[in-house]
Amino acid sequence: MKLSLSNSSISRVRADLLAVPVALHGLDKNAELKALDKECGGALKAAAKVDDFSGKIGETLRVFVSGITAKCILLIGVGEGGTKPRDARALAVKAANAASKLGSMALVLMSEDDDSLRAAAEGLHCGAYRYTTYFTGDRLPKRVLEEATIIVKRKDGKAAIEQGEILAESIMLARDLTNAPPNDLTPKALAEAAKAGCEKHGVTYKHFDKKGLEKLEMNLFLAVNRGSAEEPRMVHMTYKPSGKHKSLKRIAFVGKGLTFDSGGLCIKPGPAMLDMKCDMAGAAVTIGIVLAAARMELPIEIHALFGATENMTGDAAYRPGDVFKSAEGKTVEIINTDAEGRLVLADVLHHAAKLEPDYMIDHATLTGACLVALGPWTAGLFANDDTLATKYLEAAETEGESYWRMPLNDELRDGLRSDIADLKHMGDKHGGSITAALFLREFVGKTKWMHLDIAGPAFLDRAHGTSPKGGTGFGIATAIRFLENLSQKS
Repeated sequence: MKLSLSNSSISRVRADLLAVPVALHGLDKNAELKALDKECGGALKAAAKVDDFSGKIGETLRVFVSGITAKCILLIGVGEGGTKPRDARALAVKAANAASKLGSMALVLMSEDDDSLRAAAEGLHCGAYRYTTYFTGDRLPKRVLEEATIIVKRKDGKAAIEQGEILAESIMLARDLTNAPPNDLTPKALAEAAKAGCEKHGVTYKHFDKKGLEKLEMNLFLAVNRGSAEEPRMVHMTYKPSGKHKSLKRIAFVGKGLTFDSGGLCIKPGPAMLDMKCDMAGAAVTIGIVLAAARMELPIEIHALFGATENMTGDAAYRPGDVFKSAEGKTVEIINTDAEGRLVLADVLHHAAKLEPDYMIDHATLTGACLVALGPWTAGLFANDDTLATKYLEAAETEGESYWRMPLNDELRDGLRSDIADLKHMGDKHGGSITAALFLREFVGKTKWMHLDIAGPAFLDRAHGTSPKGGTGFGIATAIRFLENLSQKS
């Protein structure tokens, strides 16, 4: 999609659809809207009266008009807000959704600051997103949104638009990877996708195959892979700022990359397996973060690592009751083979901690318990450092992504005590997302660390807010905002 800025009058911009935000009762109060309605022969107020449209949040009204250049107007209610960057993103997503089959559109914003322009650019691209890779013939879209224009009064704004487009491209890449079927997106293919992005954007790439993981003694990771015919991969992507962009901090991001999770010998019910291609969403987000940071030339050294494997039921599959020694040295008793993600993450987190980052952050579709606790649209945030948690929640507030800080309750730590090994890898049925986080904490050493359980918002069964059905790319926008804030405050 081609995106541009225009200083044209809203009544003279050429587009199939003109999207206009309307504050509560704004058609009666806003001079610009009243002038636009006059040029349309009063069509806007007349349609609003028939449909009882008042500008409440979430309301939309499509009006076919004459007297102006655009073919139709989409009124979008913003209530008493509409001026924050996340409002601009939501407005743009809704507008792009409505125009997805029309060819061209124009968008008016409530605020034109850099952050709002950036969010709108991101929202227009992400709102027009469709996963069509496997459609053929009549299932292919007949028409797509090809051009979008943001109408502004300011003369500049190109840099903000470019940043929004970079962010959108990373989010859409993560969505594509998460939506891809597991027969095509194997661990090797996921690693190759990361490699292609790194080569394109100047990020250093390295991967470890099965033999490499054996040398690193990543026995927990390898245990999960034992039942699969597909080889595992651990990928390490590195972005180091150069020239004038002096590195201020070193941050490590770690992602869970289960390209398919059958549950192993503790096999999932059939319906629960259907969407388990999405169990690599944490890895997809990790790829998106490092590529966006590199393209935006942030002054932060970033190490992005993920462990990719399947969890299957082959002859050599690991079993409940098995004991394996982790790369960190602790022995772990296996309780349930469907709690595989924390085993992969444990070894990768230990490896990442040896890089001595200032902060280490992992993204993982880790537990159904987090989904039960917080619902499908909020991620659980666990941290061993209050400053890190606070900074991250501030970034999330700006970007409009929903996180809730969860406790690392040490009283539940005893539930991980094994009778025959150093640890069990699961506690009892209560506080499952917390005991999973406590297990991961065993492998981060003294590193300031945060675990983000994105089991809910990473993959949705229906569209919600600014996120589509399926893979969402949740977490990339907050991570980039966190890195930007970190570089400004350092």
